Amino acid sequence: MFEFQVPAVSCGHCVKAVTEAVQSLDDQAKVQVDLAQHRVTVETSQERQAIVDALAEAGYPVE
Repeated sequence: MFEFQVPAVSCGHCVKAVTEAVQSLDDQAKVQVDLAQHRVTVETSQERQAIVDALAEAGYPVE
C-alpha cells in the first residue's frame, strides 16, 4: 500500500480523475482519497513510481 500527498486533489472530479489514472495501470487497484488531508492511498501490485507517474500525467503531481 502506498500513501501520497497530492495537494491538487480538492473535489469529486479530482477523486474520479485520480482513481481512473491509477486504475488505468491496475484495474484491480483500490484507491482511497481523503480530500481534507489531500491524501491518496493506493493498494496495487504496481510499482510506486508507476503510480506517481500516472498521477502526474493526469495533472495531480505528488509532493
